[in-house]
Amino acid sequence: MATISIRVSAAEKVWLQRMAEFYGLSLSTLIMTYSFEQLEDTYDALIAESVYKYYHAKDQSTVSMAQVLAEFGGGDGHKL
Repeated sequence: MATISIRVSAAEKVWLQRMAEFYGLSLSTLIMTYSFEQLEDTYDALIAESVYKYYHAKDQSTVSMAQVLAEFGGGDGHKL
């Protein structure tokens, strides 16, 4: 397993340790988990924006979730 070091102030370290205790995680797990989640969320948003721009540039149209549900029976009580 690889090791990555980060530098934080003493106050930041105390705060991170308190957050780790609050969540019942080790400091390493807290930083890794929340770093990856933030990066994944940002990546997902950038990909969605890119695809949205691509579809509009190609004159592709999108439909709302309400339209999908109406077309495929979701509006009459059926679950997808």
